[in-house]
Amino acid sequence: MIAVRNTLEALAQRPSAFLGSAWPWRSLGFLLSGAVVGATAVGPVALPVLLWDGLGPGAVALVLPPLALAGWAAARYERWRLRLVLPGREAAGRRRRARELLGGPGSGAWRDLGYGLVSLLLLWWIDLGLAAVGLGTPLFLLAAPFQPTANPAASWLGPLAGLVLLPVAAYPLAAWAGVRAMTARAVLEPSEDELTRVVASRARLVDAYEVERRRIERDLHDGAQQRLVSLSVKLGLAGLDLPEDSAGARQVREAREEVQVALRELRELIHGIHPQVLTDRGLEPAVRDLAGRSAVPVDVDIALPGRPPAPVEAAAYFVVCEALANVVRHSGARRAAVRGRAAADGLVLEIRDDGAGGADPAAGTGLLGITDRLAVIEGTLSLRSPAGGPTVLRVEIPCRHFG
Repeated sequence: MIAVRNTLEALAQRPSAFLGSAWPWRSLGFLLSGAVVGATAVGPVALPVLLWDGLGPGAVALVLPPLALAGWAAARYERWRLRLVLPGREAAGRRRRARELLGGPGSGAWRDLGYGLVSLLLLWWIDLGLAAVGLGTPLFLLAAPFQPTANPAASWLGPLAGLVLLPVAAYPLAAWAGVRAMTARAVLEPSEDELTRVVASRARLVDAYEVERRRIERDLHDGAQQRLVSLSVKLGLAGLDLPEDSAGARQVREAREEVQVALRELRELIHGIHPQVLTDRGLEPAVRDLAGRSAVPVDVDIALPGRPPAPVEAAAYFVVCEALANVVRHSGARRAAVRGRAAADGLVLEIRDDGAGGADPAAGTGLLGITDRLAVIEGTLSLRSPAGGPTVLRVEIPCRHFG
């Protein structure tokens, strides 16, 4: 099962899965937290009423500054409480990062003010009203036996009806909370045009990084690595001119062994930056080479009609590399598998392992790094990792053609 990212996706689950999860409670908490917005509105809204007799229309001018401040504060609070029903990257993902990158007040400040005022004056009443009706009705029925006027029939029919209505009430409450949160995010977060500019900027940064990475790789391969190879050869020749059991010969051998270790580490570093086999031969041989060096046995099944574009190929290799590193470090798996196919919309990769499961993107930087890398090329990631395993990581990368 694909990981659920928000309340509306949770509603699409089986009733047992939805009602047994934290999403109904998250939705109820989201609606009840509107009381904070209502408390914020009491002062700015009540002040004109209290001052109207003494100041008349001047009371409105007096209250406008605190009302505006309350509106902006309410908008910030609305954005913060989205985490209850749009947690993690769903609530604070590319759009919020785009807003931070774009900066400045601009139209975003006016959107905040407008939505904050609507929330202060109207929306929080609806939230609390629905929560009161949806939760209050089943609780009232459950308390029927304790009411002083309860008749014998009500003493058992009321609790029975309350038990039936309590899980049913979770659905409209969660639906309203999800719609409210989606609406708030659509209003408070940047427009798609702004997002397009930010994503394009990120893509340019990645391209610049790739150019610099290839320069470093070339310098290491043609410079430092060749010098270490030359040094190793000279030390080997020097050792031939010394008595085999002499102290000098032992020191030369030790020095040559140290050079060999440094050379291996440098080759691993170069391979980690961007393996030459990926550049020369493509994704499938590069993944097979990666699997051959993995501490966990890996089955590779990649069949593509040709080579995808270089950015797609590099991103796909990075995904496999990071996913297999996570398998080795955290899963306790005995075996893993990598499968790659061309689909109608692009390249699809699946990385499976028979480990302990329970992978959580919020628990470390590995999966978050994969998500960030995919976001630049509009790729998507889905994760299925129940406790006890197996774990399946599925990645889809848009790709128009295979060369």
